[in-house]
Amino acid sequence: MKTYFAKEKDVTRKWHVVDAEGMVVGRLATRVATILKGKDKPIYTPNADTGDFVVIINAEKVHFTGNKLKDKEYIHHSGYPGGLKKITAKDLLKTAPEKIITFAVAGMLSKNKQGKLQLKRLKVYSGADHPHKAQGPEVLKLA
Repeated sequence: MKTYFAKEKDVTRKWHVVDAEGMVVGRLATRVATILKGKDKPIYTPNADTGDFVVIINAEKVHFTGNKLKDKEYIHHSGYPGGLKKITAKDLLKTAPEKIITFAVAGMLSKNKQGKLQLKRLKVYSGADHPHKAQGPEVLKLA
């Protein structure tokens, strides 16, 4: 038996479409992060990027469990004194629902160059339409 190490030039990337309507944010993010990393493939190699492209539609129709919609806060700092910015999940869902899913998936990927490249293959849209029909994405059922 020989060990196989995937080379990035040998990887064929598929396109997947996920309908996020009615799905829980964290559960959706874990499945999408697995696909972006390539852990669902038999050729998975930790130091090679073997993941696929994922298109998520209907991002405004996701939901949170418990009281997270009003209690969860997304926080960042500008670097200046008094520059702490907070926004609740409820407000972010109204203004930019794509960011909720992007933040959740980004938190589950590696914090290095490989994770940044994997996150670039994630495409999130708030409505049901997306401009990636030419790539021939296959519908992925996660429920």
